[in-house]
Amino acid sequence: MAAKYTIKDFKSDQEVRWCPGCGDYSVLAALQRVLPKVCEEKGIDKEKVVVVSGIGCSSRLPYYMNTFGFHSIHGRATAISTGIKVANPELCVWQASGDGDALAIGGNHFIHAIRRNVDINIMLFNNRIYGMTKGQYSPTSKLGAVTKTSPYGTVENPFNPGSLVLASKGTFFARSLDAEVALSEEIMLEASRHKGTSVMEFLTNCVIFNNGTHAEISDREWRADRTIVLRDGEKMIFGKNRDKGLVLDGWRLKVVTIGENGITEDDILTHDSHSDNLGLQMQLADMKYPDYPVALGVIRDVADATYDERVAAQVEEVSAKAKFHSVDALLRSGSTWEVK
Repeated sequence: MAAKYTIKDFKSDQEVRWCPGCGDYSVLAALQRVLPKVCEEKGIDKEKVVVVSGIGCSSRLPYYMNTFGFHSIHGRATAISTGIKVANPELCVWQASGDGDALAIGGNHFIHAIRRNVDINIMLFNNRIYGMTKGQYSPTSKLGAVTKTSPYGTVENPFNPGSLVLASKGTFFARSLDAEVALSEEIMLEASRHKGTSVMEFLTNCVIFNNGTHAEISDREWRADRTIVLRDGEKMIFGKNRDKGLVLDGWRLKVVTIGENGITEDDILTHDSHSDNLGLQMQLADMKYPDYPVALGVIRDVADATYDERVAAQVEEVSAKAKFHSVDALLRSGSTWEVK
């Protein structure tokens, strides 16, 4: 039986060196809080937990965790995570990557891990900027963003990580805000229960180089009216007064007000992340303010075979039929000669 852990068991003795007010602190806190529950549910010791990262501000995270860790190179965190999980499927692998690390130089590794459905948990910190290298625009920076490398504004449309994950046939995608620590814990726990690639997007704030990038939805004054927290079996209702909701108008989502035009709670859609309705989940992941509330919570969570399971099964099948079961047996097979 695994030991009973607390938050303190997952905090390292290293000083957390992020800028005061950085959104990364809250994601770290959520992970440290949730891992005792994860270990308890899985019946594993913390020595089975591995935290992997690439390069960037968020990629310092393994140093602040009292677990095994691997600080890899730029964009290669997903490749390292894949290797670790396939080599030792018993490990519980968590990956910390920024929007630049995962979606620019690491983009190919990212989408192929999702396509293969490797059983790893990817925490994507999205502050829409390269922070550690001092403020260059990233693949998620807003169109027109003025940065060190786009002094006249970007001319590129940004990636929506949720759309990218679902277009890659991802089996799990969830989203949270840095200000919503309890929700972040909730989706981390669901991610740990999911078999396959779990991608969690955390909308974080960089106070130095992109301050307020998510303020249009994250500010406490209007957060309830501009975001919607999706939970399985619950109506897609949001707003300070809980009087707004989502319905389907043909094939498209539409925001309605309960009590107007004969709309009742019965008309509001019920969320089902386990449904294989990829079209609806894609719409939910792609919703943007001001036309729609931004979707938080677990958007998609469907079952499928994992890459590591398939590799293990193939190795077992081939080994059972193999003529040789070791390199030594192979070397000693057939004709041999003694050279004097």
